[in-house]
Amino acid sequence: MTTPASRIDVRTIAPRERHSLIFSTFDALATGQALELVNDHDPRPLYYQFNDRTPGEFEWTYLEQGPDTWRVAITRLKAPHGSDGSCCGSCGG
Repeated sequence: MTTPASRIDVRTIAPRERHSLIFSTFDALATGQALELVNDHDPRPLYYQFNDRTPGEFEWTYLEQGPDTWRVAITRLKAPHGSDGSCCGSCGG
């Protein structure tokens, strides 16, 4: 893995603010860049949210798996669908 573009230690962030910060940080990544997430438990439920929200656009790699510290690299594999100005055709526009 390359050096992460961003690192978020969610242990220091209010729970209600975590996911919006994580997703906005990921959205700002260029293709090939990674976000390193640090937590005090396995963030597996977040993986499922990423998979629902951005399927095929990210790679999830555990860097450390507990028991006290969990670190995950979330790498942007490609730009969001349609962000290059192309149209998927589903909106009829």
